[in-house]
Amino acid sequence: MSNRVQGTIINNISPCFTTVRKHRFTRRVWFNSYHYQIGMERNDISKASEVVVGDRELLQNKIAAIRSAGPHKLQVIADFDRTLTRYLINGQTGQSSHGLLRQENPEFDAKRQQLYEYYHPLEFSPTIQIEEKTKLMEEWWGKTHALLIEGGLTYDAIKQSVANATIAFREGVVELFEFLEERDIPVLIFSAGLADIIEEVLRQKLHRSFKNVKIVSNRMVFDSEGRLVSFKGKTIHSLNKNEHALDMAAPLHDRLGDIDGSTDDNASVKRRTNVLLLGDHIGDLGMSDGLNYETRISVAFLNDNIEKSLRSYSKAFDVVYLNDAPMWGLVKLVSQLCSAG
Repeated sequence: MSNRVQGTIINNISPCFTTVRKHRFTRRVWFNSYHYQIGMERNDISKASEVVVGDRELLQNKIAAIRSAGPHKLQVIADFDRTLTRYLINGQTGQSSHGLLRQENPEFDAKRQQLYEYYHPLEFSPTIQIEEKTKLMEEWWGKTHALLIEGGLTYDAIKQSVANATIAFREGVVELFEFLEERDIPVLIFSAGLADIIEEVLRQKLHRSFKNVKIVSNRMVFDSEGRLVSFKGKTIHSLNKNEHALDMAAPLHDRLGDIDGSTDDNASVKRRTNVLLLGDHIGDLGMSDGLNYETRISVAFLNDNIEKSLRSYSKAFDVVYLNDAPMWGLVKLVSQLCSAG
């Protein structure tokens, strides 16, 4: 029987918030009403207050269903920026994989910024129909990719951009990936950005590869001198970042030199009909579009505007982590999903 839920309604909620000004740039929000603990010590209120579950019974039913089906039916779908990576680094907003790239010729960085300033408001405009908006996004991505080619982007520039970037993974990401790799559970990282940059971030910041991790993103083609000449396949943009784009995926270890091959091909991934979905925006829920899933547990990392966004996030997601939380609670949740008892 399917445990798919089209919308979770939270009844009789009267949440209470208190805020603590931690430093000049951020406010930490303690949520002290209907929190639910997953992998948190019950005597540590600071940790327990950073995870919110709108419907405890629904979540427990989903956990039971996924556990009953077994790890061989489970896959993890994750957004990259500010989901796997941290929102704040040393009190400053961290860079995204999109924003960190610097070309050798700064003129082309400026041109890409101009495109961003024009198209980004259109992406979130409430008055543009989805068909027209999709065309605009294809146009934006196409022009951006053309500038990268015209500007002579090299893989060396990507490596240097990542080395200079303010970007870091959440604590517990390595442990999460290791746990899933040991159980042959595939992880699909979805991004409308550039797979080659994400791979380089993983290489430089985690210093290892994972056989079960695939990047579903735009992939570059370099010539023998390491200069960008084209892109592979169909463009993945912000409005088609879902499992319909799975054929664009490539195993992470292809770039990192692992020759053993991936643990799952695309067909077998699609047969894994239980999903743990990780994101930081409500739109990330669409990453599972194209998969006929049976049970999905959705987890959000709500990093900013917590007071304004918590109600909508707790309705849309099964679990919401607050205040740029680490991954330890999620590691505990995954261990529950894979336990035999």
